[in-house]
Amino acid sequence: HPLPTKTFGCRGNRVIIKRVQPEDRSLFSHIAEDVFDEAIDPDRLARYLADPNHLMVVALDEKGQILAQAAAIVHFHPDKPTELYVDNLGVTPSYHRQGIARRLLTELLVWGREIGCELAWVGTEVDNLPARGLYDHFAKASTFVMYEWNLTKKETRPPHGGRTGLDKFY
Repeated sequence: HPLPTKTFGCRGNRVIIKRVQPEDRSLFSHIAEDVFDEAIDPDRLARYLADPNHLMVVALDEKGQILAQAAAIVHFHPDKPTELYVDNLGVTPSYHRQGIARRLLTELLVWGREIGCELAWVGTEVDNLPARGLYDHFAKASTFVMYEWNLTKKETRPPHGGRTGLDKFY
């Protein structure tokens, strides 16, 4: 049976909130500006949507243009409850502050609960006040430090001048 969609009025238009499925790839041919960080790669999109542990919810206008998206990954652990990691959320600038992001995040959290996730989490930049304002409606911020590694090239030296943790693999 088809997944339910939710609609609401926004700026005099009908906006549809939809849980994206593998067969929905054609939706990604018409995307408003700044919804995603980069251009959509069709092969990456197909791989993403084929994985049942990757969740995405979009907001569409009446013509089928994607106005916003929220993506999450189901994260399994051998020793902890299953988590929903909210990976990305983007809304085209002309629809900011209209409640779309809150509706997308709510739909992701409900979907995560439906499939057995017991915890959800998201990270954002300290100075991203709009995102933090949104997330503050759902949970209290925690203390969190994040580190990144670029795995596409050999790193020579970290900023502090020591050895990288990847040196032993080269």
